[in-house]
Amino acid sequence: NLKLGSHNFEAIAGTELNKNKRKYSSVTGIKFPSDDFQTIDSAGEISDGEGNISEYAFFSYFGRLNYDFDGKYLLKASIRRDGSSRFGSNQKYAYFPAVSLGWVISKEDFLSTSNTISFLKLRASWGKTGNAEIGNYASKDQWMGTSYKQVSGLYPVRKGNDELTWEKSKQYDLGIDFGLFQNRISGELDFYDKRTDGLLYDRNLPYTTGYSNMFGNEGDMKNTGFEFVLNTKNFKTQDFSWESSFNLANNNNKVTSLPDNNADVVVGNVIRRVGERLDSFYLVEYAGVDPANGDALFYKNTLNADGSRDRSTTNDYSEAQRVIAGSSTPDWIAGFTNNIDYKNFDFSFTFQGEFGASIYNAGGIYQSANADWFDNQTVDQMNRWQKPGDITMVPQARLGDGNGTQNSTRYLEKANFIRLRNISLGYSLDKNLTADWGISKIRFYVSAINALTFTKYSGYDPEARSDTARGGGGSTFYSAPPAKTVTFGINVNF
Repeated sequence: NLKLGSHNFEAIAGTELNKNKRKYSSVTGIKFPSDDFQTIDSAGEISDGEGNISEYAFFSYFGRLNYDFDGKYLLKASIRRDGSSRFGSNQKYAYFPAVSLGWVISKEDFLSTSNTISFLKLRASWGKTGNAEIGNYASKDQWMGTSYKQVSGLYPVRKGNDELTWEKSKQYDLGIDFGLFQNRISGELDFYDKRTDGLLYDRNLPYTTGYSNMFGNEGDMKNTGFEFVLNTKNFKTQDFSWESSFNLANNNNKVTSLPDNNADVVVGNVIRRVGERLDSFYLVEYAGVDPANGDALFYKNTLNADGSRDRSTTNDYSEAQRVIAGSSTPDWIAGFTNNIDYKNFDFSFTFQGEFGASIYNAGGIYQSANADWFDNQTVDQMNRWQKPGDITMVPQARLGDGNGTQNSTRYLEKANFIRLRNISLGYSLDKNLTADWGISKIRFYVSAINALTFTKYSGYDPEARSDTARGGGGSTFYSAPPAKTVTFGINVNF
């Protein structure tokens, strides 16, 4: 630290080493004489065994400089040189600089006496970060040991890449912090633009190469959006106080380039396509039911000569083309928290919401399947087509016939929700009473988690879209809803 009049400097430099080594071994025995014998030595037969070793290391140099002039003009700059054993022999290290500027406008003479604006700060920043989350040995040729008729051998698993390196993101931020009326109202507003290049991508290889996969740095992506936070002190008296906090965030995600001349990458029910959100759903579009015969219908969506899509319907699934039909990532995220105190009572609750995401019910082909399978069926199957003229979205029940059970937007829904994430009510005994017992505070409380959920989603949980990789991700498969937990308790502070 160094102070020269109104100039304040703070600097730090250092190095960091992070090394991890994991050893795993297991042996299985059977035919124990009784349950009283618990060690492997007592097994009549050693039936199985396995083991492996995995390790990685990160090594970094870093430096940071903070400067401010009279607490009004702020500068922060930093740089890191990070290396990871996970990357190719030629590309283990990369530099990651960052810089930010701030101006506390409320300290200027023209605002320092304002009765309205208590605090006002402008800030801007730019930084570069790296991602190394690809697992160990992704840059190396990988082989697997095997055996056949008690003869050991090796077979190739993954092709190495000596040029594999960090996935790098450059982010620009512009923000404002404010406080009004002696900070009874305060908040933040941030705009950001994040560009990621050299995406760590596990691409498929022709089997004629002898391998099936290889990691590379291929593809670019950008995220833009804003974040807003508003804090308010609604009431403040001797016996009563009420404070609120509201936050709102928007994110626009777009793939900007892909390998192989921007060729689409399709994995199950999702697609990566330039100009679209990462891992968008790519499905045949369900068109309902033919009222004449109960057949499931699909929009053809084939391209006409003028570039438009053919919106006629067909009962032949193979005649319909897939289209982008949403994404598993939300456009908007919001939260609303309140804390209320009245004398010895305290009450708080938080609502959380997400909007714009879709969720694919991968179990729909079994549980909403017009009697095609023997699983317990969802209640909407009661509205199935039964006679000519019926208008419904549920095809005729045909055992084993696959009437509309193919992957399509029939099983895709919006996952918008608002959830009462937590709520708590407490009562604290008077301090004058507890002081005589040598106790500073006794609080009785009841709280609940996931108490209420407001959604039009027909499944169990609108947040379950990331619990399975079925169909390429963004799906749910017989996913249990989160537990609703109610807790009663006592806090005692001495």
